[in-house]
Amino acid sequence: MGKGKNKTNQKQEKYQQEKNRDEKKDVEQVIEKEKWKQEQIREEGSTVLNENEEKHNIQLITIIGEVEGHDVLGNNTKATKYEHILPALASIEDSSEIEGVLILLNTMGGDVEAGLAIAEMISSLSKPTVSLVLGGSHSIGVPIAVSSDYSYIVPTGTMVIHPVRLSGLVIGAQPTFDYFRQMQNRIIHFVSSHCKISPDRMEELMMETGMLTKDVGTILVGREAVEEGIINEVGGIAQAVSKLHEMIGKR
Repeated sequence: MGKGKNKTNQKQEKYQQEKNRDEKKDVEQVIEKEKWKQEQIREEGSTVLNENEEKHNIQLITIIGEVEGHDVLGNNTKATKYEHILPALASIEDSSEIEGVLILLNTMGGDVEAGLAIAEMISSLSKPTVSLVLGGSHSIGVPIAVSSDYSYIVPTGTMVIHPVRLSGLVIGAQPTFDYFRQMQNRIIHFVSSHCKISPDRMEELMMETGMLTKDVGTILVGREAVEEGIINEVGGIAQAVSKLHEMIGKR
């Protein structure tokens, strides 16, 4: 009887030890997952939103500050690095878990080539995408904002539309003018093909001379961007997330 009891106790102790190990492992995995999530937010401004009632996995992408291209910006400049965003978007497309993408924008614009590359990547995703313009989505931020399947802008959000500019030495020759025109046409064509504004109206807004005192272009605030046909709707984070859940549910 004593031996049988000892064996039973040993089995119970072994079972309890294994259970404790499993529980410890689960806790460690949760901690590691949370650390990884915080690291993603800190380094790349992205995270996965998956604690909703619908149990949808939504990838959050932020376009903040200046869109950095081939030239590295200073340490004091907030920037979105396209070499971070492009692999992240490719990973989203490849993922069987991510069901939708939410893009938050508060950008002054930046590198045209990098911005268009990001916009093209977003527009070619097979997953539902929703963008939300917060403080502003200026310059090359406009194509990025309209590249999603559906777009929102907060009432106080702004969009600055202006001609293409180049920094540094610019040679005043016909090839330079042709290059500017080509770059501008690429932006106009992309924007007009991803929202309701016409190419002619987009160019009119770019070349407006009566609004910006020291520059050429147009500032659109909140509903004005919707009335021009650039953004789909005025709304905030609740509306954007709700719309994305709705789009995911229809897939």
